[in-house]
Amino acid sequence: MARSRDAGYVSAFEVGVANTEIKDESYKSHSVSRMRTRDRGYISKTTIAGFIDESFESIATTNITTNTASVTFSSIPTTYKHLQIRMLGRTDRTSALDGFRIQFNNNTTTSDYRSHFLGGNGSSAFSGDEGGTAGVVNQRFSGATATASMFGVSIIDILDYANTNKHKTVRCLGGSDQNGSGEVYLTSGVWMNSAAINEIDIVPNVGSNFVQYSSFALYGIKG
Repeated sequence: MARSRDAGYVSAFEVGVANTEIKDESYKSHSVSRMRTRDRGYISKTTIAGFIDESFESIATTNITTNTASVTFSSIPTTYKHLQIRMLGRTDRTSALDGFRIQFNNNTTTSDYRSHFLGGNGSSAFSGDEGGTAGVVNQRFSGATATASMFGVSIIDILDYANTNKHKTVRCLGGSDQNGSGEVYLTSGVWMNSAAINEIDIVPNVGSNFVQYSSFALYGIKG
């Protein structure tokens, strides 16, 4: 049997499991007393966790409607363990591929940031490090000459962002399909500052803008 946090039984409606049969219907204060799936096995708390992920909470989302030079998430609460950014992006740079970087707390001091990356394009792999740039992460979005309507994607984790006893580390997985070609990137970075992160700026390469339909979502990860 599966129980909710307040010790009430979980109904099929609460779990959202398709093709669920109800057994011993008793529609009490917390709905039914038991459930079973097609294979007649009872749904466990572990199974429920696979359908409902309570680890992430949406903080803010920005959807681009016109050319935009940067995206900012500000007044970030310190109540989470980590942060995650999920991005879908394309820029107006005259190139098939473009990059972006992330800045924290409006800090543009180049010596405070460092990144390392590993990438591939289907035929070769490449790696390197990057310093002297005002921001971490050298990831790929689609540029203006990429196939129409193709966007790059990235998922970025910012670890221990509110911990004032350590520098902040970042990891990112992303890439851009180019209709038969493209690149994927795995990047790690560090912001050498112990301040709690309360603002994040996402900035494309110099002279570029994020274009319409690019989307940026910030989530808090519970500890």
